[in-house]
Parts: sequence; C-alpha cells; structure tokens
Amino acid sequence: SAVTRRAKMASASEKLIWPVVWSLILLLILHGVSCFYVPGVAPINFHQNDPVEIKAVKLTSSRTQLPYEYYSLPFCQPDKITYKAENLGEVLRGDRIVNTPLKVLMHSDKKCEILCYKSGKPTSLNVQQSKLIAERIREDYYIHLIADNLPVATRLELYSSRDDEEKKKEKDVHFEHGYRLGFMDNNRFYLHNHLSFLLHYHHEDVEENQKDIYRVVRFEVIPQSIRLEDLKIDEKGACTLPDPSSSAPQEIDPSKENQLLFTYSVQWQESDIKWASRWDTYLTMSDVQIHWFSIINSVVVVFFLSGILSMIIIRTLRKDIANYNKEDDIEDTMEESGWKLVHGDVFRPPQYPMILSSLLGSGIQLFCMVLIVIFVAMLGMLSPSSRGALMTTACFLFMFMGVFGGFFAGRLYRTLKGHRWRKGAFCTATLYPGVVFGICFILNCFIWGKHSSGAVPFPTMVALLCMWFGISLPLVYLGYYFGFRKQPYDNPVRTNQIPRQIPEQRWYMNRFIGILMAGILPFGAMFIELFFIFSAIWENQFYYLFGFLFLVFIILVVSCSQISIVMVYFQLCAEDYRWWWRTFLVSGGSAFYVLIYAIFYFVNKLDIVEFIPSLLYFGYTALMVLSFWLLTGTIGFYAAYMFIRKIYGAVKID
Repeated sequence: SAVTRRAKMASASEKLIWPVVWSLILLLILHGVSCFYVPGVAPINFHQNDPVEIKAVKLTSSRTQLPYEYYSLPFCQPDKITYKAENLGEVLRGDRIVNTPLKVLMHSDKKCEILCYKSGKPTSLNVQQSKLIAERIREDYYIHLIADNLPVATRLELYSSRDDEEKKKEKDVHFEHGYRLGFMDNNRFYLHNHLSFLLHYHHEDVEENQKDIYRVVRFEVIPQSIRLEDLKIDEKGACTLPDPSSSAPQEIDPSKENQLLFTYSVQWQESDIKWASRWDTYLTMSDVQIHWFSIINSVVVVFFLSGILSMIIIRTLRKDIANYNKEDDIEDTMEESGWKLVHGDVFRPPQYPMILSSLLGSGIQLFCMVLIVIFVAMLGMLSPSSRGALMTTACFLFMFMGVFGGFFAGRLYRTLKGHRWRKGAFCTATLYPGVVFGICFILNCFIWGKHSSGAVPFPTMVALLCMWFGISLPLVYLGYYFGFRKQPYDNPVRTNQIPRQIPEQRWYMNRFIGILMAGILPFGAMFIELFFIFSAIWENQFYYLFGFLFLVFIILVVSCSQISIVMVYFQLCAEDYRWWWRTFLVSGGSAFYVLIYAIFYFVNKLDIVEFIPSLLYFGYTALMVLSFWLLTGTIGFYAAYMFIRKIYGAVKID
C-alpha cells in the first residue's frame, strides 16, 4: 500500500542521512584539530640574534568593556603596518593583531633603545592626542602585546597569608595580563613610556656541531614612567636610564601639547621551564581547592535530590502503581491519588506547539554544541594559546548541530499533532538565532559609535549571516524533514476528546514559585564555577579549567533532570495536566538565579559607570540568560517527558 511504501522510503532515506551527518561532524572536528594551534605541538626554534617579533593585540579595560586597537593611540609606528589575518573568534573578541617597531633579538640584551627618535627630536603629542591618552588612563586601560604567541604579563608580588616570619621570606607571585597604559596621582595623568621587557628562554639540547636552539617560555614587562628631562641621550641616539629614586614620572597634561620619548629595554634570562609547560605560569591559580569544594558541594546537592527522587519513585510510585493495577477496590484508590486521574489528558497537545518544539529544537542545538565544546576544550585543543579558537568552534558547531535540533523539533511537532512542518522548520531555524542576532546587531551599533575594535566588521557580519542561512537553515530543514517523517513518540495512553476540568490549585503550585523552587538547586550546583566564567568574560582573565567545567555540566544535567521530574510529579498529583510549557519554563528556573547573580556581580565586582558599557553588560547577560534557560529547560523537558511516559506505561488503563 502507499503508506507502507512511504514508510519504507522514509526509513531508507533516514539510513542515508545519518552517515552524511556524522561525516560532517567528523570533518568539522578534524578541521578544528588541524587549524587550531594545539599546545605542545608546534614550537618555534630561535638561534642567537634571530628576530623575535613583538606584536600588539589590543587595549582593554574592565571599566568600559570596549577594546580598542593598538594604534588608536599615538604610539610609535613601524614603517609599514601589517595586520595578522584573524579567525572568526579573534574578530568577535576585538583582537586586531598588528606589528610594532619594537626590535628584539634572541639572547641579545638591550640597555635602552629609543623609538621613533626622528632627526633628534622627541615625540610631540598635540592637545587632542594628549586628551585621548589621559582619558584612556582614567578608564584604566591595559595594553596587550605578544611575543612568539605568548601574551605579555606584569609580575605582581603579594604577601601570602602565612605566619609573620614566613611572610618576610615568601611572596606569592601573580601575573596580571598585559600592562597598564599609565596611572593617576592627585588628578594628574602619567604615561608608562618606558617598557623593560624580561624574556625567559629555554636552551634546547642539541648535537655538538649544531647551532644553539632557544625557545621563548615567558614574556614579562615592567612598565615605567620616565620624564623626558631625566633621560640621557648620547650622540648616537642611545639612551641611559636614570636612577629610579632621582627621576620623576612623565606627566601628560590634557590641556596642552606634550613632549616625551618612548623607550624600551630587553633582558634575557635562561629558564628551566620547558616549551610545553610555558603557559603554566599564566594559568596558575592558587584557589584550585575552591573548584574541588564546588564539585563536592554539587555532588552533595545531586545526592540529596536523588534521595528525594528515590523516595518518591520507589516508595510512592510503586505503591500507586500496585494499587492502581489491583482489580478490586479500584474506586477507593482512584479517590486517593491524583496522577492517574489525568491519564486521559496528560498527553493533550499544548497551546502553540510549533513555538514549543522550535524552542526545544534550539535547546538541543545548544546542548550538543556546549557538550562538544567543553569536551574538546577539556582535551586541551582549545586552550588560551589558540586565540579565538573556542568562539570559532562554538559558532561552527552551533551551525552544524542544526540537523539534530531540527530532527528533535520535527519529531516532537509531529507528536503534538502539528501539520505545517515547513513553517515549523523555519521557526526552529530563525526564532532563537534571530533574537541573538537582533540583540547583537543593536549592541554592535553602539560599539561602532565608540569606534571600538570590539565592533564586528560588516564583512564578518555578512559572513555570519551566510553561515546562518547557508549552513544552519538547510541543516535544520533537513533534520526537521526526517524528524517529521519519523514515527511520533509513542504515548502509552489515549487522550480523551473532552478535556477534564482542572481543580483550583494551591498557592505553592503557582508557576513563578515553581521557577524559584526548581532553580535554586541546579544554580547552587554551579554558581562557584559561574564566578570564574564571569571573571574570564568581563575582567579579561584566562579560563582554562574545562575539566572542572565538564564535571559541573554533567552535574547540572543530572540536577535539572531530577528537579524537573519532582516538579512534574507534584503537578500531576494536583490533577493539573498542563505540564508541557510549565515544565519547560520551570526547569529553566536556574536562569533566573543566573540573572540575579549577574546583577550582583555588576554592582559588587565591576567598576562600570557609563551608559554604553552598562548596556553591553546587560545586553550580553540577557543573551547568556536566554541561552541558559533554553539549555536547562530542554534538559528538564525531555527528562519529565520520559518520566511521564514511563509511569503511565506501567499502569493498566481500562
């Protein structure tokens, strides 16, 4: 018959599609592995007096959240400015990697060198340039340079909280990313115009007749402010640094022209650190214990939830099912408990099934993307040394995961008695990405207005749109088509024609109270890790503890599933069968707490006062909260759906 023929065709085409999908994913991961710089794989060897190029990345400030490119300030420029070709992630982060006139030779020290000392005259800054530098110093900007892909760091020596005697001996050494543009003192602005570079090298073992091989393993800077009058310059144009105790800093007066010299010195030191471990100094964290505390705390939360679940499922449900399945006394037991009473309505399709299935499809897309990104990062393929790789991988994976999002959305839409699959597929492909793109575009207009390098260039925006409509949209349609053609989910009980009346609900069954109750435990399981993620995003810190993050993600999935099952069980016992939307909303309750935490972080941890930085913070926070709600809501929804199908499948219905 035509129906059997159609079913056979669907299953045959389905067998064809999955190899294509998996090969696409494998290609993406292999492409990722080949084009990303995997730490410990590609060291650069230098010989004596080989040039070590110093490049500038950007200027950043946690007060304004607006990165600027290096030459947005009047620094000395080389004869020819060349920008490095950046990947998608670097462009989105605001990196604009460019060459500088700083000349550094391997294993060759320099006492003091002057930059752009043309015709024996110092650099002159006009009033406008002086004002701009003073403003950037007030906004607490940091400059980021790289040498052999290693970011420059400023050493901070802090006294550790040990006993007094030990305190004098030992200092905790921390590294601050980049170096400060300048500093303020009594409302006066001082520019760091001298950079003392301290580069560490590792001397590689070579055979007797070969040249010595060196590798760069650390890049430090000590920024100094030295007044023009204190610098001694000889006839050859070389400079001599003054004694720090007798010299004054270089002031920048924003109301007039300023004369100054940009100088630098280079010192090389041998180090025992091997090339493969050179990032360890940047990533050392003294508080790894707090992550273990967080994990143990989360595991306790999950065990607590599991205990509640076991009590409900093993004791209550088994008793309920045993009572329901007894032939005699059926009427007495029907009075006792509520969840069997709604068996004829529990699988009644909800309002707006297309929007629900579209949001859940986007949730599946996010889930697959986050899982793969964290797993690949945990294996060390996306460490901070591969600049922008994390964001590039996340963007591409989200596009390619559209096929899974479409498949699950299509199958659910068919189960909910939907018919317009083309419209449903379009909704899945455009609803969530459209909101994200819209918010990002509005924020981007404000960043453009500030001439920041954080603004996504127009060609990159066009490329992202092409990826969305050229990769993601067709893949979502493909997945949706096969999901819609597949057999709908098998619901164990039939739905009555006439809907049952829902009794008046108690105050604690209110949807908002449900969100508050359901969100607290998953949020409690992950909030310590959230602090480190926020620090990485908003305070230009490195985040690299993906092993911890993977554990936290697994704990989040388990706790969301468990709390969702508990909430839907209580709802069905109260004879309220409208669980589809409610479970999706309530399971994402931890996103509400993420929003509250983001506001707390903004007020207490960040020093943002201006309008545009505040708008950027809350705009991007809104996107994070929306994505987190979709992710946790989807996890909770599918857990609750499986639970409901299981319990109604175990009951004999007349």
